[in-house]
Amino acid sequence: MKKPGKNSVVELREIDSDNFKAVSRLRVAPDQQRFIATNDHSIAEAHFSDQAWFRAIYADDTPVGFAMLADELCGTRADPDPNCLLWRFMLDERYQRLGFGTRALEQVVEHVRTHRDAEMLLTSYLPGNVSAANFYRKFGFVPNETRYPAPDDEVGLVYFL
Repeated sequence: MKKPGKNSVVELREIDSDNFKAVSRLRVAPDQQRFIATNDHSIAEAHFSDQAWFRAIYADDTPVGFAMLADELCGTRADPDPNCLLWRFMLDERYQRLGFGTRALEQVVEHVRTHRDAEMLLTSYLPGNVSAANFYRKFGFVPNETRYPAPDDEVGLVYFL
Protein backbone atom coordinates (compact mmCIF):
# COMPACT_ATOMS: atom_id res chain seq x y z
CA MET A 1 0.00 0.00 0.00
CA LYS A 2 1.29 3.43 -0.98
CA LYS A 3 2.05 5.84 1.87
CA PRO A 4 -0.38 8.80 1.95
CA GLY A 5 0.98 12.15 0.80
CA LYS A 6 -0.20 15.72 0.30
CA ASN A 7 -2.13 14.77 -2.84
CA SER A 8 -4.02 11.88 -1.25
CA VAL A 9 -7.81 11.83 -1.38
CA VAL A 10 -9.17 12.53 2.11
CA GLU A 11 -12.53 11.15 3.15
CA LEU A 12 -14.56 10.26 6.21
CA ARG A 13 -15.57 6.61 6.59
CA GLU A 14 -17.72 4.75 9.06
CA ILE A 15 -15.89 2.68 11.65
CA ASP A 16 -16.72 -1.01 11.62
CA SER A 17 -15.16 -4.34 12.53
CA ASP A 18 -12.86 -4.17 9.51
CA ASN A 19 -11.15 -0.87 10.42
CA PHE A 20 -11.67 -0.57 14.17
CA LYS A 21 -8.23 -1.92 15.12
CA ALA A 22 -6.39 0.30 12.65
CA VAL A 23 -8.27 3.40 13.85
CA SER A 24 -7.64 2.42 17.49
CA ARG A 25 -3.89 2.22 16.88
CA LEU A 26 -3.67 5.83 15.64
CA ARG A 27 -1.82 8.11 18.07
CA VAL A 28 -1.06 11.80 18.32
CA ALA A 29 2.47 13.00 19.07
CA PRO A 30 3.71 12.33 22.62
CA ASP A 31 3.45 16.01 23.60
CA GLN A 32 -0.22 16.02 22.49
CA GLN A 33 -1.33 12.86 24.30
CA ARG A 34 -2.36 14.61 27.51
CA PHE A 35 -4.87 16.70 25.56
CA ILE A 36 -7.00 14.04 23.87
CA ALA A 37 -8.57 10.69 24.64
CA THR A 38 -7.46 7.67 22.68
CA ASN A 39 -9.61 6.62 19.74
CA ASP A 40 -10.67 3.34 21.33
CA HIS A 41 -11.86 5.30 24.39
CA SER A 42 -13.74 7.75 22.14
CA ILE A 43 -15.36 4.95 20.12
CA ALA A 44 -16.49 3.23 23.31
CA GLU A 45 -17.87 6.53 24.61
CA ALA A 46 -19.70 7.05 21.31
CA HIS A 47 -21.47 3.72 21.66
CA PHE A 48 -22.97 4.91 24.94
CA SER A 49 -24.21 8.22 23.53
CA ASP A 50 -27.21 8.56 21.27
CA GLN A 51 -25.77 11.88 20.05
CA ALA A 52 -22.41 10.65 18.78
CA TRP A 53 -21.58 10.82 15.08
CA PHE A 54 -18.07 9.48 14.49
CA ARG A 55 -15.90 8.65 11.51
CA ALA A 56 -12.41 7.52 10.61
CA ILE A 57 -10.39 9.97 8.56
CA TYR A 58 -8.78 8.27 5.57
CA ALA A 59 -6.11 9.46 3.15
CA ASP A 60 -6.48 7.22 0.13
CA ASP A 61 -6.94 3.80 1.73
CA THR A 62 -5.02 4.52 4.94
CA PRO A 63 -6.71 5.49 8.21
CA VAL A 64 -4.99 8.67 9.41
CA GLY A 65 -7.33 10.17 12.01
CA PHE A 66 -10.64 10.29 13.84
CA ALA A 67 -13.51 12.77 14.12
CA MET A 68 -16.51 12.73 16.44
CA LEU A 69 -19.41 15.12 16.82
CA ALA A 70 -21.99 15.53 19.53
CA ASP A 71 -24.93 15.77 17.13
CA GLU A 72 -28.33 16.00 18.81
CA LEU A 73 -30.04 15.17 15.53
CA CYS A 74 -28.64 11.63 15.93
CA GLY A 75 -30.40 11.30 19.27
CA THR A 76 -33.92 11.07 20.61
CA ARG A 77 -34.52 14.61 21.89
CA ALA A 78 -37.89 16.05 20.88
CA ASP A 79 -36.38 19.46 20.03
CA PRO A 80 -32.73 18.87 19.10
CA ASP A 81 -30.23 21.67 18.52
CA PRO A 82 -29.25 21.70 14.81
CA ASN A 83 -25.74 22.90 15.72
CA CYS A 84 -23.07 20.37 16.62
CA LEU A 85 -20.08 20.15 18.92
CA LEU A 86 -16.82 18.85 17.48
CA TRP A 87 -16.23 16.51 20.39
CA ARG A 88 -13.02 14.83 19.23
CA PHE A 89 -10.69 15.42 16.33
CA MET A 90 -7.24 13.92 15.86
CA LEU A 91 -4.66 13.01 13.27
CA ASP A 92 -2.01 10.41 13.82
CA GLU A 93 1.41 11.97 14.42
CA ARG A 94 2.72 10.47 11.15
CA TYR A 95 0.08 12.30 9.12
CA GLN A 96 0.01 15.76 10.67
CA ARG A 97 0.97 18.84 8.63
CA LEU A 98 -0.02 17.25 5.32
CA GLY A 99 -3.36 19.07 4.98
CA PHE A 100 -5.43 16.02 5.94
CA GLY A 101 -6.89 17.68 9.04
CA THR A 102 -8.12 20.72 7.16
CA ARG A 103 -9.65 18.62 4.39
CA ALA A 104 -11.32 16.28 6.88
CA LEU A 105 -12.67 19.18 8.94
CA GLU A 106 -14.12 20.71 5.76
CA GLN A 107 -16.10 17.47 5.33
CA VAL A 108 -17.26 17.57 8.95
CA VAL A 109 -18.47 21.14 8.37
CA GLU A 110 -20.33 19.98 5.24
CA HIS A 111 -22.06 17.30 7.33
CA VAL A 112 -23.17 19.93 9.85
CA ARG A 113 -24.40 22.18 7.03
CA THR A 114 -26.86 19.43 6.02
CA HIS A 115 -28.70 20.15 9.27
CA ARG A 116 -31.53 22.51 8.55
CA ASP A 117 -31.17 25.68 10.62
CA ALA A 118 -27.57 24.91 11.67
CA GLU A 119 -25.64 28.16 12.15
CA MET A 120 -22.44 27.08 13.85
CA LEU A 121 -20.06 24.31 14.82
CA LEU A 122 -18.69 24.48 18.34
CA THR A 123 -15.50 22.97 19.71
CA SER A 124 -13.07 23.41 22.57
CA TYR A 125 -9.49 22.70 23.50
CA LEU A 126 -7.54 22.38 26.70
CA PRO A 127 -5.38 25.33 27.75
CA GLY A 128 -1.81 24.63 26.67
CA ASN A 129 -2.81 22.73 23.54
CA VAL A 130 -1.16 25.21 21.19
CA SER A 131 -1.42 22.87 18.18
CA ALA A 132 -5.21 22.60 18.48
CA ALA A 133 -5.65 26.33 19.17
CA ASN A 134 -3.61 27.27 16.10
CA PHE A 135 -5.26 24.67 13.86
CA TYR A 136 -8.82 25.70 14.75
CA ARG A 137 -8.12 29.42 14.49
CA LYS A 138 -6.39 28.98 11.12
CA PHE A 139 -9.45 27.05 9.93
CA GLY A 140 -11.72 29.94 10.95
CA PHE A 141 -12.94 29.15 14.46
CA VAL A 142 -13.13 32.14 16.80
CA PRO A 143 -13.31 32.31 20.60
CA ASN A 144 -16.89 32.21 21.84
CA GLU A 145 -16.24 33.42 25.39
CA THR A 146 -17.24 30.00 26.76
CA ARG A 147 -15.05 28.26 29.28
CA TYR A 148 -16.18 24.72 29.84
CA PRO A 149 -16.14 23.93 33.55
CA ALA A 150 -13.65 22.01 35.65
CA PRO A 151 -12.03 19.61 35.72
CA ASP A 152 -10.77 20.54 32.27
CA ASP A 153 -11.57 24.28 32.00
CA GLU A 154 -11.58 24.04 28.19
CA VAL A 155 -11.51 27.08 25.92
CA GLY A 156 -14.59 27.29 23.69
CA LEU A 157 -14.51 28.13 19.97
CA VAL A 158 -17.18 28.60 17.32
CA TYR A 159 -17.15 28.27 13.54
CA PHE A 160 -19.99 30.16 11.89
CA LEU A 161 -21.49 28.33 8.96
